[in-house]
Amino acid sequence: MSVEQAEQREHRKRDREATRRRILDAARDLFGEHGYDGVTVRMIASAADANTALVNRYFGSKAALFGEVLAGESALRGVIAGDPAGLPRRLAEHFVRQASLHRVTPMARMIDRSAGSPEVKQILLGYLEDVIIEPIVAQLEGPNPRARAMLASTIIMGGGPVRRLLGLNDLRSADPAELTDRLTAMFTAALSPYSPAPTHAAAP
Repeated sequence: MSVEQAEQREHRKRDREATRRRILDAARDLFGEHGYDGVTVRMIASAADANTALVNRYFGSKAALFGEVLAGESALRGVIAGDPAGLPRRLAEHFVRQASLHRVTPMARMIDRSAGSPEVKQILLGYLEDVIIEPIVAQLEGPNPRARAMLASTIIMGGGPVRRLLGLNDLRSADPAELTDRLTAMFTAALSPYSPAPTHAAAP
């Protein structure tokens, strides 16, 4: 391959990556503004200065594109990865960071405005499995790792409904260090192998 051909290939690769990034950014903004059912592939293509054929070629479908945007916006992959012993603390710190934000994140807007769609329900199930449960399971030793990972995920994902229904002002006003310590204890209890409390014989 000549130098000119190599440069042309590299240029085309950069163009593809830039187009793909524009499509993802446009989809994130539109899904967050209108919800899944209110957005069409044509709208995404127009906002990304692309055509519908390119959107379908890169992502396959609107549902697959939503899933990829969702996974790309999540910081949980990085939070879960690392030393297994520090996982409860990292999850607690992530929860507190999210609660302290005074703006709704793009991912939260997407979920809030799209959760009623049957297609999105399936995507969220896949997201929960691929981004949260399975990576946590991989960090655990001992019996019933999946049940323990699912228990921790209820703490992680439960913050969304609470935020939508009640707001997070009470959590934001709490001492962050105390909140982190409490959540660390919760995640530690959820992720640790079950050890029944010792029973004490009644005094004669």
